Amino acid sequence: MINITKSYLPPLEEYVKYLEGIWERVYLTNNGPLVRQLEKDLKNYLGIENLLYCSNGTIVLQMAIKALGLTKEIITTPFSYCASSNVILWESCTPVFADILPDDFTIDPAKIERLITEDTEAILATHVYGNMCRVEEIEAIAQKHKLKVIYDGAHTFGTVYNGQSALSYGDISTCSFHATKVFHTVEGGLVTCKDPVVAEKLSQYRSFGHRFDEYFDFGINGKNSEIHAAMGLCNLPRVPDLIAARKYRFGLYDTQLDLSKLERPNLRPGVDYNYAYYPVVFETEEKLLAVKAELETLDIFPRRYFYPSLNKLPFLKNYQPCPVSEDIALRVLCLPMYPDLEIEIIDTICKVVNQHVN
Repeated sequence: MINITKSYLPPLEEYVKYLEGIWERVYLTNNGPLVRQLEKDLKNYLGIENLLYCSNGTIVLQMAIKALGLTKEIITTPFSYCASSNVILWESCTPVFADILPDDFTIDPAKIERLITEDTEAILATHVYGNMCRVEEIEAIAQKHKLKVIYDGAHTFGTVYNGQSALSYGDISTCSFHATKVFHTVEGGLVTCKDPVVAEKLSQYRSFGHRFDEYFDFGINGKNSEIHAAMGLCNLPRVPDLIAARKYRFGLYDTQLDLSKLERPNLRPGVDYNYAYYPVVFETEEKLLAVKAELETLDIFPRRYFYPSLNKLPFLKNYQPCPVSEDIALRVLCLPMYPDLEIEIIDTICKVVNQHVN
């Protein structure tokens, strides 16, 4: 079975060495030595000082909303995974959806500005498929209207923009280390910020809002374990090679697919990409469904990602039209992409896609 992605696993003996140390120390969680080492290594790798390793990529978004004191409207994108909008609802804020740009599928800054009201407190934007959204325009709007900016960078580990990590932008940036990501710790995530005062709040929130018997605020359990950190320590040094292997396969898709009949999101100028996903947009939803069905008969499982457009989720109270996102969500399909994806499989996928688009 060929899935949309496949988790990279390091040599077992290397991981076992870390496990042996955990067994010797009997220190499993609560900011253990491997968690602290991984945080230090991530800071060095990303060039970011205020950084916390946490339990997953969703809880760090919740912590971000709480640490910035947001309680009202947050303008966000409809073209993202549901975690982006769910956390806004979960924290009792109101999501306001701004439509996306048709060339790269990231949130449209012009649409953001039109939606700002006296209740708007922040912008939560997603770097789509590891590609950067318009950070300069977004942050100029935020500064003009005194808004906070959170970037959901779940897909962006290893992406660099204008010489800086994608995770260094905004008031707060987050990332997912889920097993499906370019870099993973099986489950995990990180949160970064510029303001050391906010960084201290995030640190408190991660651990129930207290240290020993001293309580600061009502927090949550956002900690991660030594077992997960060990996986991260094994995988982090291999990220450049993993991205290089993805880039090679990305190039094979580019050369073999008939891109005259497919749309692809444009990379922002200045982006050094991590090749996290390979999305293609078909002329119609019918063609997408036909390709998906035929590939599945071959035990190849692409994914409709992102689908549906989040503004159409059934549990939202008010429908906010976002025609570009709604259209792209119906027609976009992510093809399998991972570092050891067999070349023959890419050949097969491209033949099936080309047959249908032609």
